[in-house]
Amino acid sequence: MAGDGENSNGGAEPAAGTAEPMEKLDQLIGYNLKRVYILVKNDFRQVLTDDDISPRMFSVLSMSVESAGITQSEVARQLGIERSGLVSIIDDMEKRGLLSRMPVEGDRRAQALHTTEEGRAVYKRALAAVFSHEERIFSVLTPEEQASLLEVLMRVRRSVEGG
Repeated sequence: MAGDGENSNGGAEPAAGTAEPMEKLDQLIGYNLKRVYILVKNDFRQVLTDDDISPRMFSVLSMSVESAGITQSEVARQLGIERSGLVSIIDDMEKRGLLSRMPVEGDRRAQALHTTEEGRAVYKRALAAVFSHEERIFSVLTPEEQASLLEVLMRVRRSVEGG
């Protein structure tokens, strides 16, 4: 019975205040995802400091290099960033000479992003640093475990996004 020191699984319940404070949290997948995310994100930020770019700037650079002429709206949609927040990021990147914006023919409101030569050089350096970061962080996993982790995370992401 729950009132006599036993839980519904028949195991003894710890006396109030005696359980390790993190015991319950450590059993939660979401909590562990958050903890790992914070650690990985902080390391990721550190890796990008040589080129003085943020993780969001790296993502925007990646999209503009890989999809030349992609519109700001499409970048915002794919990265899940509010368009208004993206504008200030792109403004900073444009001032630094990493990107340029050009009107999209046939759509006066749309702006296409084009990576400058400097932007491509920064992206190339940052990408190498990011690959090293990923290799270092995830070296505790075998290549098969890394592939499985990525597949599971993508499946959960699609489910949460409604797809």
